[in-house]
Amino acid sequence: MDEKTYAAITEMCARLAGRLSDDTLGALRDQYAAGEWDLADATLLLSLAYEVVAISPEERDLIRSFLGDTDNPDLLNVPVIAEVPSPPYRFSPTGPANAPDPTRADTLLSTEAPRRRGHSLHRAWRDPFDGAPDGATWVYVLRVADGTDELKMHSGLTSKLWTSLREKWQLEVVADSSPLTPYQAAALTAAHPVRAARSKGRG
Repeated sequence: MDEKTYAAITEMCARLAGRLSDDTLGALRDQYAAGEWDLADATLLLSLAYEVVAISPEERDLIRSFLGDTDNPDLLNVPVIAEVPSPPYRFSPTGPANAPDPTRADTLLSTEAPRRRGHSLHRAWRDPFDGAPDGATWVYVLRVADGTDELKMHSGLTSKLWTSLREKWQLEVVADSSPLTPYQAAALTAAHPVRAARSKGRG
């Protein structure tokens, strides 16, 4: 797959954050990161139709640019709207008193990210508005150096979270020159930075 096509896939996945359900988008990113193009294309189109996620004409053209079958009839089943609505979530820098403790995830991600060209990690608490596809949770936004494969970075870190901690939080990986989607921008604006844990010296 050429670089332009892969960039279009990466952009479309970013645009769908907060619109597709978290699990569906996570699976979609994993499939594209693994090079399972046909499976990922089918997941994308069927999920958009099943979850009734409308796309803009620009997004429809973007999807058509990377589909293996540009005349895929499933694309016709995806609703099209003139303008994509604002994200159905509110973000804040801290969670409620009963929010899950993110300390272990903070430590793992802040340690792993620099090894994979990540340099700026932020975390926010997400609360849903009516009609949102998912509930309240922690959301991480990781800025990475240009040229980093955002999809593979996402897949690798979320997999590491699960295999090491049995924890699953939402993660958005954004290259320095990539424009933030409204969902990513809202999360990053409210988030606070997560600092890498310092190793303790011997006394």
